[in-house]
Amino acid sequence: MPIFKYYPRNTELIDKDTEKKIFKYSLLIPLAIVIVFWLVKLIENFYHLDFSTSGILPLQIEGLPGILLSPFIHSSYSHLLSNTIPFLILTFALLYFYRNLAYRIFFLIYILSGICVWLGGRESWHIGASGIVYGLASFLFFSGVFRKDANLLTIGIIVVFLYGSMFWGIFPIKPEISWESHLWGSASGLLLAFYYRHQGPVRPVASWENEPEEEDEEEEFNEEISPEDEPGNSKNT
Repeated sequence: MPIFKYYPRNTELIDKDTEKKIFKYSLLIPLAIVIVFWLVKLIENFYHLDFSTSGILPLQIEGLPGILLSPFIHSSYSHLLSNTIPFLILTFALLYFYRNLAYRIFFLIYILSGICVWLGGRESWHIGASGIVYGLASFLFFSGVFRKDANLLTIGIIVVFLYGSMFWGIFPIKPEISWESHLWGSASGLLLAFYYRHQGPVRPVASWENEPEEEDEEEEFNEEISPEDEPGNSKNT
């Protein structure tokens, strides 16, 4: 989609109508996914079904489809609600600030976290979108750090401020929670933030950052012309 080739740091080059479209697309896509989350839960309850067996069951063939299906399945409405708000905010931030990488990053976090849970999780059904949530939070924070970009780092700081308590979710504190999904989601986000640190939004170079180089060149030039070499300073022998 051509609209995602623009970066918010170049807003002076984007007209207001285009910026509105960018904002709308960044919001509508995660909103559509969340609606599917809720529809799945409503169908499950309305027809008295149990979709938990469509989640990830580590090292079992029947658990492989869960790599794709598990983020859409939640144990309760409270479980679903706890994932809904951070999923909306973090996915919006990914789409808005990392437009040319957003879909790739989202897909890789989705798949990598699921595969790692299937390979290294406990022998239990793992369900929920929290692995993606942790992956997005990790990517947004560490991407700002690795890029040394004040604007993107601010996004990471906001993520930590809003969801800093999520850190404890990567430890096996509560047996009823899939901490493996949290752990591997976070690891996937960190890995992708490092791998793609030179792609996507590029930190603009300030004019003052080039000044030291110019000063160094002037000093080197002055050193090459010594006082003895200047006219009128020659010595008689």
